[in-house]
Amino acid sequence: MKLSSYTDYTLRTLMFLARRGGEPATIQDIADLHGLSRHHLGKVVMDLAHDGMVRTWRGRGGGITLGVPASAINIGAVVRRTETGFDMAACFNATDRVCAHQGCCGLKGALEAATAAYLARLDALTLADLVPCAPPPASPPPGLVISNEAASLFALSR
Repeated sequence: MKLSSYTDYTLRTLMFLARRGGEPATIQDIADLHGLSRHHLGKVVMDLAHDGMVRTWRGRGGGITLGVPASAINIGAVVRRTETGFDMAACFNATDRVCAHQGCCGLKGALEAATAAYLARLDALTLADLVPCAPPPASPPPGLVISNEAASLFALSR
């Protein structure tokens, strides 16, 4: 299983921001460090801001910071949100195909179990787990409001 470039860029962006401990960054900072396209990162940041996971502001002194604590961002939720699907074989999404081994195949069940284990492992991780050397977060900027939906979407339930 391979993550899409979009998911990879999303995770790298979140990790970069978490390591900064609340100090604002720019898309160019992230692009330069990872050798990524500034254009693609712009879409990633826009989507993360829409979901409430990052905060952005323009102008002099503008930048990007995490919108919620790293410990509240569940990696399984991020991957599910950014990946288009987890169909590991053609038979997973067989709308017009009939499997030649239907009724006598254990592959689909084995792959479904492997995918479930993969996602369960990611569900057990937060962004804070991925960047253990990150400094403690700075106090949130005055007036920062995080929606309950954004907070609950990425909260880790343990």
